[in-house]
Amino acid sequence: MKVIATFDIGTTNVKGVLMDEGGNPLFSRSIRIETLYRGDSAIYIEQNPQDWYDAFCEISRSFFEVYQPMDVAGIVMSGQMQDLILLNSLGDPVMDAILYSDTRAEAEAEEILRIIGRELVERITANAFDGSRPFAKLLWIKRHLPKVFDAASNVLLSAKDYIITRLTGEFVSDVVSCSTAGLMDIENISWQEDWLHQIDLRGVMWPKICFPHHKAAHVTEKAAMETGYAAGTPVFAGSGDAGSATLASGILSDGEFNINLGTSGWVAAISAKPYRSAGVSNLVSMSEDVFINVVPFYNAGNKLTDGR
Repeated sequence: MKVIATFDIGTTNVKGVLMDEGGNPLFSRSIRIETLYRGDSAIYIEQNPQDWYDAFCEISRSFFEVYQPMDVAGIVMSGQMQDLILLNSLGDPVMDAILYSDTRAEAEAEEILRIIGRELVERITANAFDGSRPFAKLLWIKRHLPKVFDAASNVLLSAKDYIITRLTGEFVSDVVSCSTAGLMDIENISWQEDWLHQIDLRGVMWPKICFPHHKAAHVTEKAAMETGYAAGTPVFAGSGDAGSATLASGILSDGEFNINLGTSGWVAAISAKPYRSAGVSNLVSMSEDVFINVVPFYNAGNKLTDGR
């Protein structure tokens, strides 16, 4: 029987589920990972990409206690997105990954908006632009850690992208994650290379943009030795976690929406075009012809604990 190795490279845990081709879970495991918090006026929030890969390998070896490597038809992942992951040409990290919630690059974001223009940036990306965007964080690295910037040759944006690079040697990301970079033309699905020239951030390559169902590449011989997967196993681009959550809710077509409730919450809708309005974030959907529109709200389930 063929099986599919699925993973979510999350903020607090790396989770793996081995599934049959009908989507039924066969085995699962979760490993907690460490987040590093530093800084005073700004909050520096980082993780070590090697921790993601170590957890991925450990979970994968657990799979092979149940099924053989040749049984795995493919590897597909979701993961935290809007990170800045800097690698050298060999695919090795040149520093810890800067997470989506890190706030260090607010001044750099304002400078980018001053040089390029807020209206143009927000119209092309269909999103508000601030210091959480990887584009702004890359400028922070050049300003404050120039030796790190000089050592970097590639940018990745989602934690699962790093696992893909380790498995295949390729530098790719998915359309959902790339929508959060602050650099992608959301309707033409392409990087704004001229902005990199304007801000003088040349010399660092941004990942190839793929749809989640596209095959990124195959497991290399080196990765096979490290992980236990058979060399040549297909690895798919996968999706940033917001895309996976939206797909799992069952909304697929223009006009459909869902409500997500937890301590905080958000409303997600599907539309044929980006919805350009204050407070709305837009992502290219996992499907190739629609977009995800997200409106967060911060008072949801937490109101149930008021007064207790």
